[in-house]
Amino acid sequence: MPDACRSCGAGPLQVFLDLGTTPLADAFVSPERVHEPEPAFPLEVAFCGACSLVQILHEVPPEQLFVDNYLYFSSFSDHLLGHSRDHALGLVESRGLGPESLVVELASNDGYLLRNFVERGIPVLGIDPAPEPAAAAEAAGVPTLREFFGDDLARELRSRGTVADVIVANNVMAHVPDLNGFVEGMAILLADDGVVTVENPYVRDLVDHGEFDTIYHEHHCYYSCTAVDALVRRHGMFLNDVEYFPELHGGTLRWWVGKHEDVSDTARAYLEAERSTGVTSFGYYHDFADRVARIKAELLDLLRGLRARGNRIAAYGAAAKGSTLLNYVGIGTDLLDFVVDRNVHKQGLLMPGVHVPIRDPAALLEEQPDHVLLLAWNFKDEIVRQQAEYLARGGRFIVPVPVPAVL
Repeated sequence: MPDACRSCGAGPLQVFLDLGTTPLADAFVSPERVHEPEPAFPLEVAFCGACSLVQILHEVPPEQLFVDNYLYFSSFSDHLLGHSRDHALGLVESRGLGPESLVVELASNDGYLLRNFVERGIPVLGIDPAPEPAAAAEAAGVPTLREFFGDDLARELRSRGTVADVIVANNVMAHVPDLNGFVEGMAILLADDGVVTVENPYVRDLVDHGEFDTIYHEHHCYYSCTAVDALVRRHGMFLNDVEYFPELHGGTLRWWVGKHEDVSDTARAYLEAERSTGVTSFGYYHDFADRVARIKAELLDLLRGLRARGNRIAAYGAAAKGSTLLNYVGIGTDLLDFVVDRNVHKQGLLMPGVHVPIRDPAALLEEQPDHVLLLAWNFKDEIVRQQAEYLARGGRFIVPVPVPAVL
């Protein structure tokens, strides 16, 4: 357990939230192994007063997180596919990408983003250690290295003449325990006039909207612009621009990073806003635990009340955030009949810790539960559109954050 910051090395870190000891959020359980013990680890969150990075304290080896038990496939979300396609097409146009270019994606998953470049004849390289998503990417025509990315791999690639015009790192920098090795690797691999785009949920939204369920062992860090700016400058790069996507993963920022300082007014405004609102000080986080405890109590009261009145309750989204929420709040088979998810790789398995069975979304119409708890609330609008028939038959959705409520 570190007592110094993963980014700047300063310490001691200031703990502001303890979610207890929880199983790994993506370690789904097969029914035949339900009686075997599940590994569980402390989940505490702390703030670095020196560089403003929010981070968990306990580090699980990445081989336990992202290899055999990692069943997340980006292509099962229509919203994410559309967002990624827009980003890819924007990069093609703004960077003038063509057959002589190279786009590298770190944590390329199942090729959901890079295939947009492949379709246009633009060379790509995906880097992802998870076997099943990497195999899916290769089947879609996306060359993929099944490796963890860091400065050693970047030096090896560079020695072979691999230089990236664009590096994309979406929803991966939170997953990296060795932040400095990861960012140094990007600096090594990037062309002098190249660009890095990084997407991650915004820590300000996490705190302001009570999104505690986005905290799990895969997510080592939770970023502000201030923390990103300090991190990339340490490796000779600069945070030059910022974009905000409020509907993606509960509020996501895209950071544009390059080797030459050209900071936009937007980036400056974000950095100043974080200073003025206190995101860069511990006081901003000190009451978060109390607000999370209130969400837990209110959600339990709501679900128990519905159950006591004879309501059947299911959930939507066998996502990592759902695992955190169910295990921290204490929602098991006594309150939920089942969870549904479009990811066929998860169907037939059980949620970590609480062992609620995972089924195909068709079960919502087959069983017609009275209420469905939206564990994947970050895709609320997409799910509601998909489940129009369930709603037409009188079904109701429950959102857990920022305040538990029946839609």
